[in-house]
Amino acid sequence: MDDNCDVCIVGAGLAGLNALFVASRYLTRDQKVILVDRRPRVGGMWVDTYPYVRLHQPHPMFTAGNIAWTLNRDRSYLADKGEVLDHFTHCLAEITTRITLDERYGWTLESDEETADGVHVTCRDASGDVRVIRTGRLIKAYGFRVMPNDPLELSSTRVHSVSPDHCDVRDGEMSRSDAPVWVIGGGKTAMDTAHAVITRYPGREVNLLAGSGTMFTSRDHFFPDGAQRWWGGTSLSSWAAEVCRRFDGTNEEEMARWFLGYHSISLTPRTRHLMLGVLSEAERKTIAGGLNDVVMDHLVDVVDRAGSTDLVLRSGATTSVQAGSWIVNCTGYLTKGDHPYEPYMSAGGATVSVQTRSATLHFSSYSAYFLTHLMFLGKLRDVPLYELDLQALWRESKQALPFAMFALAQYNLGLIADAVPGKVFAECGLDFNRWYPWHRRMAGTVRFMATHRRERAHLRRSLDTVGERFGVRCGPLQLAQA
Repeated sequence: MDDNCDVCIVGAGLAGLNALFVASRYLTRDQKVILVDRRPRVGGMWVDTYPYVRLHQPHPMFTAGNIAWTLNRDRSYLADKGEVLDHFTHCLAEITTRITLDERYGWTLESDEETADGVHVTCRDASGDVRVIRTGRLIKAYGFRVMPNDPLELSSTRVHSVSPDHCDVRDGEMSRSDAPVWVIGGGKTAMDTAHAVITRYPGREVNLLAGSGTMFTSRDHFFPDGAQRWWGGTSLSSWAAEVCRRFDGTNEEEMARWFLGYHSISLTPRTRHLMLGVLSEAERKTIAGGLNDVVMDHLVDVVDRAGSTDLVLRSGATTSVQAGSWIVNCTGYLTKGDHPYEPYMSAGGATVSVQTRSATLHFSSYSAYFLTHLMFLGKLRDVPLYELDLQALWRESKQALPFAMFALAQYNLGLIADAVPGKVFAECGLDFNRWYPWHRRMAGTVRFMATHRRERAHLRRSLDTVGERFGVRCGPLQLAQA
């Protein structure tokens, strides 16, 4: 069975909704968009993530295009899972006032083939039947491909192995137990989980197995509240400009020390990785005050021995745990899977792909927003954007990854700014600078427009150096190699 549409978007998460928002700015009411997603509703990773998750950043900048939230809360409020999903539904309702939208949930993409008259998209529907969508344009808004965490497979039969996505740590069997909790991981999920357990069960033994340690962006520093919004804090654009000025493609360890000293917040005695999570000082104090122990190592297994149950760690050390302890898998979500390379633009230009193997900006929501604009403006082929293989760079150098991501974003945004109308940036509600008052936002915009061309050569050298040092794809798109 075949369907026809003007645009097909695969992925109904934040990236997909931003692509849909942009498409609605170019299409008319009589043109049709088909939105495909394997999940049962709009929302992407938020549909199946853990129930106590909250936004990292203030909610107004987590949106599609410039669609305003209807949530009647303070700007600094961190929206919860239900509120985020409600906003996704609201965004769809706003967008469908401009275009005809056909939503296909429970559908998975099987393959796509570009032809002379568009793209043939083969899907499998919720019933398992094969369907073909014939479309003029295809946007694959995969983003970071975040998948739920499963419990860790452990040798021990004396512990409970769970994950936040399948076990609400605030309720159920865990609430009827007083056994110790071991949070495995040092990132934002681990912080959310530790905070939830500590505040839900005061006095309970909670331990953190924190791996190499994580630096978090300080929410108080980048999103100050009250009068500090007018005169204090650091805007993300000014910080990004400073990162790009300092980073040369070889000095990631120096960059990490600089960030740790001036802009970050950390819970652990040592930190090695910066994965762009956000934490406040109040959250840090709550978690630190409730932890019994912090172990800087990685879990290999939990084993039962004659007289004890032990955590077996990567360093070779072991740590005894109480029988009945809860082992909560909060290890990384962004690094799962080994996905094949795919260029961000197809050879014929009718397909855009937003994913980690050919990233063009620091966040997939930004990539979907700007790449879709370039596609509809007919400029996607003409603007020589750099692509960066984030999956490969993560494996080669976790330390270099965040700084290379910001160099990539600064370089490509400069190219995009020279190619698109000003309203493209004006309608980008994702911009974290919108946290600050008008006069501070304008100062950042003026600074960027005045400097982005002269900084271009330095950014290009930095990115080229990253590609050469680590042997990863980092440079202008080469469609002949796709």
